[in-house]
Amino acid sequence: MMSHARVVIVGGGIMGVGLLYHLAAAGWTDCLLVEKAELTSGSTWHAAGQCPNFTADYNIAKIQNDTIAFYRQLEERPGQSVGWHGVGGIRLATTEEEVDYLRVAEGIAKSVGFRMQIIGPEEIRRLNPFLNTDGVLAGAWTPDDGYVDPSAVTHAMAAAAREMGATIIRHNRVTDIRLRPNGEWEVVSEQGKIICEHVVNAGGCYAARIGAWVGLELPIVNMKHQYLVTEPIPEFMVRDKEIPVTRDPYANAYYRQEQYGGLIGVYERQGTQEAWSGSNPDWESESELFPPNFEPIMPGLERVMERMPVFARAGILRVINGANPRTPDHKPLLGPAPGLRNFWLCCGQNMGIGQGAGAGKYLAQWMIHGQAEINMLGLDPRRFGSFADKQYARAKAHQNFALMYAAHLPGEERLAGRPARTSPLYEILKDKGAEFTETFGWERPKWFALDGRQEKKSFRRSNIFELVGEECRGVRERVGVLDLSSFTKHEVVGPDAETFLNRLLANRMPRRKGGIVLAHALTKHGGIESEYTVTRLGDDHFYLVSAAAANLRNTDLLNRGKQPDEQVVIENVTDDWGVLVLAGPRSRSLLAKLTNADLSNAAFPWLTGQEIEVAGVLLRALRINYVGELGWELHAPIDRLEQVYRAVWEAGIEFGIVDFGMYALTSLGKEKAYYSWGAELTTEVTMIEAGMERFVDFDKGDFVGRQALLRRREEPLARRIAYLEVDAVDADVRGGEPILDGDAVVGVTTSGAYGHTVCKSLAFAYVRPEYSVPGTTFDVEILGTRCRATVLHQAVYDPQNKRLRSDG
Repeated sequence: MMSHARVVIVGGGIMGVGLLYHLAAAGWTDCLLVEKAELTSGSTWHAAGQCPNFTADYNIAKIQNDTIAFYRQLEERPGQSVGWHGVGGIRLATTEEEVDYLRVAEGIAKSVGFRMQIIGPEEIRRLNPFLNTDGVLAGAWTPDDGYVDPSAVTHAMAAAAREMGATIIRHNRVTDIRLRPNGEWEVVSEQGKIICEHVVNAGGCYAARIGAWVGLELPIVNMKHQYLVTEPIPEFMVRDKEIPVTRDPYANAYYRQEQYGGLIGVYERQGTQEAWSGSNPDWESESELFPPNFEPIMPGLERVMERMPVFARAGILRVINGANPRTPDHKPLLGPAPGLRNFWLCCGQNMGIGQGAGAGKYLAQWMIHGQAEINMLGLDPRRFGSFADKQYARAKAHQNFALMYAAHLPGEERLAGRPARTSPLYEILKDKGAEFTETFGWERPKWFALDGRQEKKSFRRSNIFELVGEECRGVRERVGVLDLSSFTKHEVVGPDAETFLNRLLANRMPRRKGGIVLAHALTKHGGIESEYTVTRLGDDHFYLVSAAAANLRNTDLLNRGKQPDEQVVIENVTDDWGVLVLAGPRSRSLLAKLTNADLSNAAFPWLTGQEIEVAGVLLRALRINYVGELGWELHAPIDRLEQVYRAVWEAGIEFGIVDFGMYALTSLGKEKAYYSWGAELTTEVTMIEAGMERFVDFDKGDFVGRQALLRRREEPLARRIAYLEVDAVDADVRGGEPILDGDAVVGVTTSGAYGHTVCKSLAFAYVRPEYSVPGTTFDVEILGTRCRATVLHQAVYDPQNKRLRSDG
């Protein structure tokens, strides 16, 4: 057995083998995959093999589309049969909300470039004449869907990887993984030790146990999932064409043809069960199945029989009851493990067959190039922090399993495992009518139900539309307060702090104490890795604030960017500081009642920060905000936040103060044409395409990504950002909608919202450069309706920032 490798992949299921193939195809052939038994002997071999295109997630759509295309190509290679059945797929809809969900997915299909069509009951019956369409309003027909033999496709990829020079060792259990003093990894196996630069945990059902070796608590829960195969059905035997794979939210099930029989998989809504009684599987477990258990799946099976009476007359040939790994958000863990250099995760995948090849492709890009062609933020394992403990993961896994085919509607909060993290104001705001949403475990106010109403969940403007508008107008006309304690906060201190940050970030660090800049971390290829608001608190003391979801990513980014000889101390102080956003034209008058500090423009100008005392609490006041009004972020010691909030509210009553939430914040930010990290700012683009060159200081010396940006400035661009006014009807852009010029797709939206104080529907999109010119018009397809959009040349609200600079 080889003793050294560039990469060691632990686990020989479809995820590990898919990654091995793509690493080898990209030139990293010095890769070794170690499997404790036979390839696919974990959860891959017993999978049903479905490969759907349908999804309402733009980046998952790319992964699934690439997977299907790859399997079809693999099938065409001599001697590489993967058992591909291109039968197409239908996702049913039985409510108007579900039909809108299909329309969202249809728009994403156009943006990504695969075929999807919304069809009615008659066409559904033509494609599947055995399906009872009572109660069905529509279906999403994806003709390029299909299914494969999971074992065959995995072995075909393995054979191709070997041909390119990669190595696979079977029947060799890894027993430990250790970090060596020089930064290399030592993988200990039954057949010896392997020293490597990179380790990948592709352990499937064993991934949590493997992670524990290096100190990781992975939020993966192995759930039992059952599907059954029927005896041959006479009606199928006389046909020369298979029925499409059908996904049915009414039954919470999928069903298709399996040779001449039927295959039915049900996700029980009640009585969901964990594999191995919630513990890890034994190492000796190999190709393990559990006894059939019909009781929890019977309600779903009965509904399947309603839909497909032809199944009801067939006997059961066999039942497959196997383990299926789940994460709290139903997406895999793909990317770097938090706090560990060159330790990667490729696990937690409950749709491994339908996503394995695409996931391997993009993870390989990330490992090799430091970024992928798609936005991997939603798959990055660091989206889960310590809040995602075993209890949280289990609650979420059971909930998501039971809601497998339920459309997740905008505004719908799935409450299992919550609240996981709260600020000291949680109960206070809850008592005032706050409805919350979750980000990185934090409960953040979304909107305030002052009249007790409940939000009607919809892809269209809902019954709280005007309430959000009132919050927005309260901020614009008077003053509002928002709890954003969820912000990620770091302190960077030491003699080399300024040099360190100037090398790591694209903008120049503020030179004066109290100065604030917006600065971005880039990849070596210029992709936008992260965004920080940086305040200089002292000669060698910087305070960095970033998005809540960036907590672990940014901790890693800072720590990994530090050179061994630099005198810099980096500390994550997120939990030490609470944050109140106080904004609006009356904010200065309000704050003046609570502090003796001089708040005038001359003494406290825009884009500066000071330590001041507010309501008897010494805090950090930063004159910056995301709503585009005069205001401050008040960063107070977390244990004093309630004291500050109560004082602010009491003092603000005479000024008409309002609580506002994330819905209003998004609306106000869009009016100011503010970008969002993770939507407009991702590793898919550079500061050039994003129109952010004003935040890049090329003259300060070298920084990460500088050479790539200089090259990009001289190259033809494939896309540029555009700020849009959309003639929307009753729904606004959410992201992933296609930009159309006639029948041609010329771009894709990234985010959008209704601007309540300017009465305009607004959005951002990346389009071909010729379409980014102000005044250009084209169409945005929103829920199946083409809406005219016009490119704007500046923010629709206060483009000169006069309100932010207000002298009160």
